[in-house]
Amino acid sequence: MRSTLATLIIVWSISTPLAAQWLKEPTRGMPRTADGKPDLSAPAPRAADGNPDLSGLWRMDAGAYGGNVLVDLKPSEIQPWADALYKQRMEDLGKDDPSTFKCLPQGPRALYGAGGWARIIQTPIVIAILNENLSHRQIFLDGRELPRDPHPSFMGYSVGRWENDTLVVESIGFKDTTWLDFGGHPHTEELRVVERYRRTAFGHIELKQTFEDPKVFSRPVTIDVKVDFVPDTEMLEYVCNENERDHARLVGKASDDKKNAVKVAQEVLARYVGAYEFRTPEDPNQIIVVNVTLVGDEVMLDVGGKDPQPMIPLSDTLFSTSGGRLEFVPDDKGQVTHAIFRIVEGDLKGVRK
Repeated sequence: MRSTLATLIIVWSISTPLAAQWLKEPTRGMPRTADGKPDLSAPAPRAADGNPDLSGLWRMDAGAYGGNVLVDLKPSEIQPWADALYKQRMEDLGKDDPSTFKCLPQGPRALYGAGGWARIIQTPIVIAILNENLSHRQIFLDGRELPRDPHPSFMGYSVGRWENDTLVVESIGFKDTTWLDFGGHPHTEELRVVERYRRTAFGHIELKQTFEDPKVFSRPVTIDVKVDFVPDTEMLEYVCNENERDHARLVGKASDDKKNAVKVAQEVLARYVGAYEFRTPEDPNQIIVVNVTLVGDEVMLDVGGKDPQPMIPLSDTLFSTSGGRLEFVPDDKGQVTHAIFRIVEGDLKGVRK
């Protein structure tokens, strides 16, 4: 099964511009400390109408939920047909994903940022959320109700209201051709999403998102999304097809590497146990912590402590994550200092904590 890390690393690589493209531009109106650095703990600003102002450039990160929104559910709480389809998409390396490899809008995944940046533009009657991939959302604040029979669209239809200092957003009308997460969970056109935004400081938003789709899972699922202000830069567009290099090479199955698996001694596997911090060159402030654990004689990998997946040993140091290769690197004394995730787009180094 394709691991969550493999999913997130591939998404990082195909959904971000080259590092050299990022701009350095001081954020206007940014509160600063005495040494001139952005003061992200400063009080949250308010708009002219008195409501909290959510405007700004934000980094959104759902962590392990990006690969599996339904990770907290019991198997019995997911419809068998939906679970089977999810597992088949994982086995197929996600090659039919309409968002990543076919470069169509992300749909529900855009709501939790898909690990990328988003600019929020707020007015009293509508909020616009602009994404790096040129897709956008509109959240209407003019008192209208959700349509009874919406025309299905990639980004859905959203209305919002203020409850004290919290913006509550309800969204429906998503095309059922989009995926709920990068792992491949499906949804139907009955999908309903409720979001609660609360800006707790200048640099931070608390965001809770609740997904409901009784035709796919039996109870609502609520996830926490990390939302941090991105100061002193600017968001540039990316066009998915300009940097997509995986699809043509995804010709096998996730389970193919089992044929080449080797036996690795348990004491060797134990050397790799620990937490590793991965950063992307394009956004080094975004960190994904990957945990490596040992269960019996099997080494497991997870992101944020959720959805652990077995890794297949191809040598004493190289393991298949079914979406790439993870290699552990020891120093001269034999102590593992870091791991390298190897994919088509290039290598990413994860430093051992």
